[in-house]
Amino acid sequence: MTLVQLEYIVAVDTYRSFGVAAEKCFVTQPTLSMQVQKLEETLGVKLFDRSKQPVVPTDIGQEVIEQARVVLAESSNLEEIISSYKKELAGELKVGVIPTVAPYLLPKIILNFSDKYPKVHIQIWEYTTDQIVKKLKTGLLDCGILSTPLEDKSLTEIPLFYEDFVAYTSPLNKLLEKNEIKARDINPSELWLLNEGHCMRNQVLNICTHREMGNKLRAFEYNTGSVETLKRMVDINAGITILPELSLTDFSEEQLQRVKRFSKPVPAREMSIVTHRNFLKRGIITALEKEIIESIPPHMLSRNKKEVMETSVS
Repeated sequence: MTLVQLEYIVAVDTYRSFGVAAEKCFVTQPTLSMQVQKLEETLGVKLFDRSKQPVVPTDIGQEVIEQARVVLAESSNLEEIISSYKKELAGELKVGVIPTVAPYLLPKIILNFSDKYPKVHIQIWEYTTDQIVKKLKTGLLDCGILSTPLEDKSLTEIPLFYEDFVAYTSPLNKLLEKNEIKARDINPSELWLLNEGHCMRNQVLNICTHREMGNKLRAFEYNTGSVETLKRMVDINAGITILPELSLTDFSEEQLQRVKRFSKPVPAREMSIVTHRNFLKRGIITALEKEIIESIPPHMLSRNKKEVMETSVS
């Protein structure tokens, strides 16, 4: 039994294809298949049901693969020990970020992080929460930056900051006259929302649970995953939307006048670095955590007088 063989069976489990697994491992498919077969012969069990497409692990195969992930994680810890001893951060970090925070947070930290740690190659993808969670569990991502709590015992959450939600209204909306607003002031039929699959949509719905949202949403729906599109829909088509505070960075003075804060307790979202329970690359992830916190306004670091919105619809 070799670590390479364990890497191959984990890859097959992750991609559910011998061909794709071989491509990702930079070997030919016959080479990968032969090594998987050798491992099966050594163990005396079949690890995969090759009669099904996509290929799936057998019952015993699932247990072996789960243990293989642990073994590979522990072997990778040796590299971290050496890196820590040398006081040098190096390697690759694969990060998933939800789209409602990525364009407002990442530009502030990526350049600084890269300057401080030139030997770290950081790769970033924008995914929904469900996609990030799935890829964390299969090892395709090292960490995610997303809204929590997720209530998943297989994951570790490291809270970073607490971002207020604010209302953004059209120039004609009656809420423009108020200094502060309450959730009950919002008319659901005027509300622009992100489409299904985005945790922020659920959080906005949870803010507005005073109404029967499902029955009173606007007749016209525009399905978007972009906070920027929500802003434009309000600017051009009237109505109101709810935005995360960091998205206000590039607002004009006129737009800022149409931003309405909620009265206390302010609805907010908890943003965290999320990893698999047995995560690796602790040194690099800790450095990323520090860089993010240093870039965030101080008032966002505390959840005092804020109500953290759940990521699922309650």
